[in-house]
Amino acid sequence: MSRKEAPLASRPKTLDPNEYFNVSPDYRRAEEERAALRANLKRQYQSQLNNPHRKELIEDPALTRWVHARANPYLYFKPTFKTSLLGAMFGVVPLFTLYYIFKTDRDRKEEKIKAGTLDRKFSLSS
Repeated sequence: MSRKEAPLASRPKTLDPNEYFNVSPDYRRAEEERAALRANLKRQYQSQLNNPHRKELIEDPALTRWVHARANPYLYFKPTFKTSLLGAMFGVVPLFTLYYIFKTDRDRKEEKIKAGTLDRKFSLSS
């Protein structure tokens, strides 16, 4: 029984047989070096974290970068088609829509007043 690929989802790169069977020795060595570097950094962080005599704060550079990026969003914002479209949809379109609704309602009411067909009951709000 052969398995078919899912029609709406692609196979993740890590599960592609071409990616983990047909890789060059240089690529495999580079992957192993990166994994060793990550493991070493993780071991150093865990040893600092679990040190019972620790008095200072442990600095996590990734967390520091993330906090800085969150605190200064305009330094790292890149305008794209999607962000421009969202800005127009939520910033510009509602203003013009509300202007059109209020203007047409006011014009309709003014025409009824001029024609004398508006039933004007007393109220504090119109």
